[in-house]
Formats: sequence, C-alpha cells, structure tokens
Amino acid sequence: MNYKTDIPQIVALREQVEREVGFKPKVHSDFLRLTSEIETRLNEHVSESTLERVWGYSTRGYDTVSDRTLTVLSQLIGSADWSEFVDHLHREAHAESELFTGDVLMVGNLPVGTRLQIGWQPDRLCVVRYLGENRFVAEETENSTIQPGDRFSCLQMQKGRELYMDLFQRASENGTPDENARYVVGQRSGLTTLRVLPKEEK
Repeated sequence: MNYKTDIPQIVALREQVEREVGFKPKVHSDFLRLTSEIETRLNEHVSESTLERVWGYSTRGYDTVSDRTLTVLSQLIGSADWSEFVDHLHREAHAESELFTGDVLMVGNLPVGTRLQIGWQPDRLCVVRYLGENRFVAEETENSTIQPGDRFSCLQMQKGRELYMDLFQRASENGTPDENARYVVGQRSGLTTLRVLPKEEK
C-alpha cells in the first residue's frame, strides 16, 4: 500500500526520525547519510531517492511512499512497524498538550469544537473552530481578508510553514464549496502563531 507523503502521520514520522538521527535531511548528501544510518542500525536498505520522496525532495515529482519504507523508518525510532507508529500517535493525541508532534498539528485528532489561534506576518491573526472532517470556520480575524464565517479544509498545520486552506468558502457563499477554491497564508515565513485555545479563553 502506498501513502501520500504529506499526510500528518508521515510529517510526524519525519520529525521523530530527524530527532533520532540528529539531523534534518535537506540535500542529497543528507539522504545518503540517512541511508547509511538505516543500513548500520537495522541492516535494511532504503535508497536515498526513496528517502527524498518521503521528505518531499523528489526531483521526479513522486509524492507517495510504500508501507515497507514507512515501516523501516518506524523501526528506526523504536516502533515495530508503521501501523504501530500510527496507533501510538492516536493514543498520544487524547490530551491537548499532546496534540502537537514538534510544531505539527494533526487536524484529524482534534475534538470537534476545538478553537485554534493562527497568525502570520505581518500582523494577521485568526481564531478558527474545528467542525470535524478536516473542516474549520473562522470566528475572529484581525488585519486579514479572511472574515468570520469563512470556511476551509486542511489536513495539518505547521508552525513555520505556509497553510493551504482547501475548499475555501466565503461566509456569503452557499452550497457545496468549490473543490478548486484554495487560499494560502504565510507564504513567505509560514505560520508565526499556532496554538490550541483553552476552552475558557475567548
């Protein structure tokens, strides 16, 4: 089975692998080094081109990765296989303080009704509420063209990375959202603010 490399679970796996090996792969030589680490520790071979695909650096446009590759990377950080790693993420996501893996927020684990504050340069702030099924509605906005009542979908949010709001729908628009409607924030510096708001905070 193959998985899209931008799903939150793979983002979380990359973060943990980087912590385990002590570096963040950015160039071809880094992926050669990671291949060597895997061979030394696990006696398994994963090519540098496959690893580049996992980290989104594939020059051939590939954006999926196999279950076998994810299992090897999961074993590198101490899990039995990919399924066990994913199960572990779900178990750890029950508390608000554990919703983040590094600076990555896995939307699918949010309880319905969770409120988030997101911000980006120069002075944009937005409070959004989770509706379920990866869908959000804006409740409060400052200095942004996004307005209260606007809705969007996303699978993950990550501090320091741009946020792609899919199925973006203005509050004034009715019916099914346009599948091609996308709004991007934080294109230069990514999200500068990303936090779960306590239930009592207004």
